[in-house]
Amino acid sequence: MKFCKKYQEYMQGQDLEKKKLPAVGFKNLKKILKKCRRDCESLCQSQKNIQAAEAAASPGLRTCPDHCSVCDGTFFPSLLNEMSEIVGSFNQRAQELLELHLASGVKKYIFWFKGKLRGNHTALVQEGQDLVNYALINAIAIRKILKKYDKIHSSKQGQLFKSQFQSMHKEILQSPWLYELMAFHINLRETKVESSKAPALFDQFFLTFKDGKPSLTCELFDSIKIDIDLTCPICLDTVFDPVSLTCGHIFCYMCACSAASVSIVDGLKSAVTKQKCPLCRENAVYEGAVHLEELNILLGRRCPEYWEQRLQSERVERVKQIKEHWESQCRAFLGV
Repeated sequence: MKFCKKYQEYMQGQDLEKKKLPAVGFKNLKKILKKCRRDCESLCQSQKNIQAAEAAASPGLRTCPDHCSVCDGTFFPSLLNEMSEIVGSFNQRAQELLELHLASGVKKYIFWFKGKLRGNHTALVQEGQDLVNYALINAIAIRKILKKYDKIHSSKQGQLFKSQFQSMHKEILQSPWLYELMAFHINLRETKVESSKAPALFDQFFLTFKDGKPSLTCELFDSIKIDIDLTCPICLDTVFDPVSLTCGHIFCYMCACSAASVSIVDGLKSAVTKQKCPLCRENAVYEGAVHLEELNILLGRRCPEYWEQRLQSERVERVKQIKEHWESQCRAFLGV
């Protein structure tokens, strides 16, 4: 079965209208590419220039002009809009699901009061599986349609576009909420109560250690590979209390605060926009940072001795910063 048909059947089975899940217009994008191919072939036959001569001399070679109205004005903008909607929807759903899973005390009661806590824990697990499947099949759809583009145009513009949307944080496989769902299911798999209920798909998710350095890895269908390094680039140790900046790089929370020149009392949201990521030097990456709580739980279970040591040392530093903060507030209040 061709992927286009398989993708359509999958998305129809998800009941998009009910779940309000956006999708890649795979069939429509293929029609756009077919139209572009016909236009390019017609252009190659009518233009009397070197490009047309080369195309005529090489049957099967199809080239797209530098400024193709079909590609520049329709194909890429359509795909970018769809990708933005998919990533936004996935992030929102994953965030809501993980908040429900981690909710406790008053927060859990508030969720129950708002009607969000419907069903049982098994339903949350199933929704997590559905979300990961949704992310993976859309990642494959985007990969295949860009590969089709490059094949039709004998170019690398599709791969270039892929690099561009990765830099724009539209790549769903780079979403911190996907990392959180991976950690969520590894935690479930390692919990005795839920080990028998963990979906087979998530047997491919692992927390691995190489030379003492941890990474979150998986290798799934259609050669999709995910390998997330969990070593903090600042302290060069296993990330503790990890956060993912909007650029996708993961740091210890206190290391990120230090890089953003803010105290832990003020938090990352107080960082000014000119503060840059220590790795990629992109600015305005701290305000939207995601706290990776499931990953924090996973690393705490796997590295108990290290975790306890870091917990003790960071507790001292946190108390110190809190004390300095309140002393400065008191001096400011007294006008000293």
